[in-house]
Amino acid sequence: MNFLWYFISFFLHHSIVQLQFTESYESSLNKTVDFFEFENLYVTILGALTSEEHIQILNTHTNRLYRASVHQEIFLSSQSFILDSNPLLIALKLCEIGNLSHAKAIIAGHGYNGNDLTLTAISYVSDFYHIPVLTIASRENLFSDKALYSYIVRLVPPYLYEADAWFSILRRLKYSKVVLIYSQDEEGRMVASRFQMLTEDSDIQIERTEEYESIGNFTSVISNLTSEDRLLSRVFIIHARAEDTDEFLSAIVRLQHLENFVWIINERALSSNSSALFDGLLGVRLHSSFTEENLLVDATKVLLDTFYKFIEHTSFWNQKKPSINCSTIEPWPEGKELYSKLLETNIINGITGNIEFNDEGDRVESLYEIINIQNNQMKVVGTYRTNTSTCHKSVLCRQIIDKTELQLDEQDIVWPSGIRRKPDGIRTRRNVSVVTIHETPFIIARAGNDCEVQKEVACPRLKKNGSIVVGHEDFCCQGYCIDLLQELSKNLSFVYTLHLVSDNKYGSYEKDKDDKHKRWDGMIGELIGYEADMIIAPLTISPERAEDIEFTKPFKYQGITILVKKSTNTSNLASFLQPFKEALWLMVLLSVHVVAVVLYLLDRFSPFGRFRFSPRQQGADRGNGPMIEANSEDDALNLSRALWFTWGVLLNSGIGEGTPRSFSARVLGMVWAGFAMIMVASYTANLAAFLVLDRPETTISGINDARLRNPQDGFTYATVKGSSVDMYFKRQVEFSTMYRTMESINYVTAEDAIADLKAQKLKAFIWDSPRLEYEAAQDCDLITAGELFGRSSYGIALRKKDAWINPLSHVILSFHEKGFMETLDNRWIYFKGMKQCSDRSSTPATLGVSNMLGVFLLVAGGIFAGFFLLAIEIAFKRRKDQRNKETEISRSALVHWKKKIEKHRQHPSSYETDNQHQSVTDIDLHNKISLNRTDQCRSLKNTNI
Repeated sequence: MNFLWYFISFFLHHSIVQLQFTESYESSLNKTVDFFEFENLYVTILGALTSEEHIQILNTHTNRLYRASVHQEIFLSSQSFILDSNPLLIALKLCEIGNLSHAKAIIAGHGYNGNDLTLTAISYVSDFYHIPVLTIASRENLFSDKALYSYIVRLVPPYLYEADAWFSILRRLKYSKVVLIYSQDEEGRMVASRFQMLTEDSDIQIERTEEYESIGNFTSVISNLTSEDRLLSRVFIIHARAEDTDEFLSAIVRLQHLENFVWIINERALSSNSSALFDGLLGVRLHSSFTEENLLVDATKVLLDTFYKFIEHTSFWNQKKPSINCSTIEPWPEGKELYSKLLETNIINGITGNIEFNDEGDRVESLYEIINIQNNQMKVVGTYRTNTSTCHKSVLCRQIIDKTELQLDEQDIVWPSGIRRKPDGIRTRRNVSVVTIHETPFIIARAGNDCEVQKEVACPRLKKNGSIVVGHEDFCCQGYCIDLLQELSKNLSFVYTLHLVSDNKYGSYEKDKDDKHKRWDGMIGELIGYEADMIIAPLTISPERAEDIEFTKPFKYQGITILVKKSTNTSNLASFLQPFKEALWLMVLLSVHVVAVVLYLLDRFSPFGRFRFSPRQQGADRGNGPMIEANSEDDALNLSRALWFTWGVLLNSGIGEGTPRSFSARVLGMVWAGFAMIMVASYTANLAAFLVLDRPETTISGINDARLRNPQDGFTYATVKGSSVDMYFKRQVEFSTMYRTMESINYVTAEDAIADLKAQKLKAFIWDSPRLEYEAAQDCDLITAGELFGRSSYGIALRKKDAWINPLSHVILSFHEKGFMETLDNRWIYFKGMKQCSDRSSTPATLGVSNMLGVFLLVAGGIFAGFFLLAIEIAFKRRKDQRNKETEISRSALVHWKKKIEKHRQHPSSYETDNQHQSVTDIDLHNKISLNRTDQCRSLKNTNI
């Protein structure tokens, strides 16, 4: 740019080029006022306009006073010239007129024959001298690049922002897929980039972006895009150069791609007035109010409002050097500030609407007309008011677009082929027959036909007699694969009918009963036999299956794992005895009794153990000190009390009486107390380790566990017959032993195997990790053992060379990128519902009654022993009392006989008489004893009852 500028200066100073000014310019130049003689503030606008009419409009709104404040007015002047086709002459005119008029801003009109070099030449001068340029016509996207054009501000939006209008129209018409065709130039690429940014992470998907060459075959471009199987969209946006419009539109008509198609063209193509424009075309163009005449008036208002902001800026008005002085290379020092204030200027209710600018110098709010070609005429069917505030992310841009105004009357639109019904915008829908199988959590089937609309899908199971369908059973399905199928149908715009496989098999390649050849059964057999178009189920991609059917990209990556039931440690009645071994318990019990005996002996034989000190009574003979008295029988430490003491110290139950009296015995008592403290602390610590931290673990460690590799009696494991897991073990030589072991045990369905595992009829079930992880999440008693092995994946299966393979694969990959598959995992596989299993790896197990049942039984035994001993004590007491009474009676009888004998010795004569009396007395005494014994027996019986 510096080289060009020096070249221009050379022409100016040596008068090589003769400037030819229009009459308007000469007249306006004759009217030039020496602004240094004005008392009011004076500013000049330089107009580089298209015609005399535009110069007259600018003069009408300038060359007069404008009141800026109560005490201040601004005289706004203008000097103008008509734009030339030669960019060099335009630059020379800017230098000449700018130097004479002291202009501080430039208003640029439309270039000669739409030549964008016009504004480029003006921008060279403005950028070099920092003079703001307000353009009212140029809409090329390139001028929004501030790295190249630093001082351009536009009152008209660039063509770039028609992409915003396309995006809003597609959203209003609810089209989700589109194909974008754009020209191979900077304009086309910028528009395509803008449209791609808007559609990113939105409901609108660009299925294909096609960049065409100007010398390309347009018929071939249209034909290839409309006939490609993987492209479902029938909405096409064409951003073409004006000179390419005829060929593009003619190719569309020639190929008869009109019915059920939507064609949207760019503004330049629409404004080309091509004869190839056909009915049904849609496009946008700038509103009819955005004429250069109206924009010129608004430009004057914008500049005047900007100059008002410099009222207090004296250096801005008092500068005597011209802003554009081509004889120097010094830029205007106030230019940058004037440009910044210009971007901040807002005009409310201008002729062309509200005016404000974004950071790129582009107008924020513009009004577009939505055009529909009807009867070879352009009809306005709606309007769109843009909001092009600066944004660099798709989310922010869409938030801005949401604030825009779109008015579109769909009833007035005529679509291609003259139809009034809005096209679907996608290829004719295909009804896909889908087969699946009940496999929780991927497909959860329940009997019945009362399916919930939002959650379930009807999936009948066909009843067959051979290959003939004889009826069906009604089922409703939901699950991981149902959600995936519904999302695929939305994205690929197809409808489907779903049914369960009749034989409830995935598919194995085996001989039928009466058939000599191997055939596929299950879901794969229905797919190959054209009974279904698609399999959507947890179907593992395997080499055997891939030979006869074709899979999409995986929708779920998984492996093989082992499900087992947690091994719970059953607590026996002696659980509280676990902290110590039997030998240690025997030593403790022996120590209790040995110490008790030693304490008794020490206290018994110690001189200080048989005596105690007591206060001396008054009046005693010797001294006043304490007296030494022998311990009574109640105070002495007998063997029973010694045992009570040792057990009390050990069990920390407290000792109320019967403590050792001698010093030697008390020393042993303290040593025993220390022994008891150590033993109790050790017991408590080990009890916590055995009961509180006791955890059930898996019974096997993984696929390399010895019980799996070397089969044992009583340890059974299995998988599902004919499944991919079964085939995996069959292929692997290292698992041949396991395969032979399982072959006779394998189950028909996974549900049967899991039920037997819970009932402990089966020790381990080997199956796909997603299903087993789901079961472990739902049942806290189940756990997966070891690491994954035999890693594989699930895919959607179709017949060989099916056209839907690629579209399905692309959508599945997009689901992975968006996180949709992870959402399904969390919703269906890892979801635990209301059941929350404790995390045994970080929290201790909670003790139950079973853990401490032995302690409760010990207490119950103590209670029973107490009552039993109480009964023995009562019986012993009564027996003792009875014997005492009998002894007393016997003693009384003996005394009586002794007295009688003595009396007989003293009076022998009266023997006979006394003998008679004695007989009576003996009879009475015998009756009395017998009566007493009878009463005692009755009393004892009543007590026992």
